[in-house]
Amino acid sequence: QVQLVESGGGLAQPGGSLRLSCAASGSIFSINFMSWYRQTPGKERELVAEISTYGTTNYANSVKGRFTISRDNAKNTVNLQMNSLKPEDTAVYYCNAQIKLQSRIGYSSYWGQGTQVTVSS
Repeated sequence: QVQLVESGGGLAQPGGSLRLSCAASGSIFSINFMSWYRQTPGKERELVAEISTYGTTNYANSVKGRFTISRDNAKNTVNLQMNSLKPEDTAVYYCNAQIKLQSRIGYSSYWGQGTQVTVSS
């Protein structure tokens, strides 16, 4: 019932910018952390950035100073502003959210289907 849908991926030039968005929907009781991961062929999926309910953030060293994660709790959305893009940023980006469906149970991890980001000249 829970769905995470990413948008905003595409092609960008090195040094350019893209903004990714992810919207969670369904029978959601609450959402804890929301985050962005990325994956390229031959590599494990890696955490890019995460943000808590109250706005505390954590970034991978490779994107610090270039990417900014934000969220809107009222809309159940999380965004990733990507600036100064590099070819190394090319990957499929996945939205992740820790979601509680009922108050009596714990949080579970949910994934979006991913959106392709390609940085190339």
